Order: sequence, then C-alpha cells, then structure tokens
Amino acid sequence: MTVNSDATKTDWVDPDDAPELDDAWFEKADHHRGETLVRRGRPKGAEKVSTTIRFDADVLAAFKQDGAGWQTRMNQALRDWLARKSAA
Repeated sequence: MTVNSDATKTDWVDPDDAPELDDAWFEKADHHRGETLVRRGRPKGAEKVSTTIRFDADVLAAFKQDGAGWQTRMNQALRDWLARKSAA
C-alpha cells in the first residue's frame, strides 16, 4: 500500500516566528468592510476647509445634543441661512 506523504507535512508556521504587529503596521493596513475597501479621509472632490471658530456654548450644545453629525447639521443650517439671505 502506498502512503500519501502529504498527509504528514505541516503547512503551518510557528506563531512565535511571526513579525510583531505594532501600531505602524496597523496604520498602513487596508481596512475592509466585508469585501469593500474602506478609504480613509475625505472623498475626492469634497472641498471642505478646516477652520477654527467660536460659538456660544448654548448654540454648540444644541447641535451636539443630537449626537454624531452635529458638524454636518451646523453646516446645513448655515447653508439654509445663506439661501434665505440671498433670496431676500
């Protein structure tokens, strides 16, 4: 009877020989959600500008109380104000 020599081979590697996965390795890694590659940063063509601005505490609290996306809601409120101003 012939014996299959592949049955005795080990195709695993000792985990102690694996390189250490440090923070730099994870920073360079591609992130996937299912099969879709998740791109980091702003999408191409999104021309937003970073700035520093001061708001009254109550105004800021009112936008933040609804949770994530408060900057987007504030941006939309300002756009609505600009539209009303230009229509007047």
